[in-house]
Amino acid sequence: MKLDQALVDAAVELMERRWPAGEPGGAAAVRLADGGILTSLGLDNMNGPVALCQETGAFIQAYTQDRTITASVCVCRDVERDRILILPPCGVCQERLALWGPSVEVAVPQEGNPTRWTARTLSEVNPYYWGLQFTEGQWPSQAQHSE
Repeated sequence: MKLDQALVDAAVELMERRWPAGEPGGAAAVRLADGGILTSLGLDNMNGPVALCQETGAFIQAYTQDRTITASVCVCRDVERDRILILPPCGVCQERLALWGPSVEVAVPQEGNPTRWTARTLSEVNPYYWGLQFTEGQWPSQAQHSE
């Protein structure tokens, strides 16, 4: 099973159910080899280092159930611009997805429009650094990393 709009919609629906419009939030969804979908949220915590990526819960569910992930998407609400961003998997999530091989498809933002997605395999995704979504396409400065 491939990455498709239904998978993206599942992540957006969970985000909208969990966080009302106007609040920051995000969610993720993974497609399983049998066609099923698992969704998850990141762990909010006032101690930032214990927070988890949006995808982590779905990855752990799939792993616990001994199911194969074939595609993954993460979305994030950009409250300042009133839009929903497609976030490529961070390096840690890329490592987590590596359990299911290099052909796992992940959503990455279309060039010039971070609200639209295109599918790339895990082996293709390295050029897409997630931090670019928050810095107008430029590599984040040291100051931006610590904000």
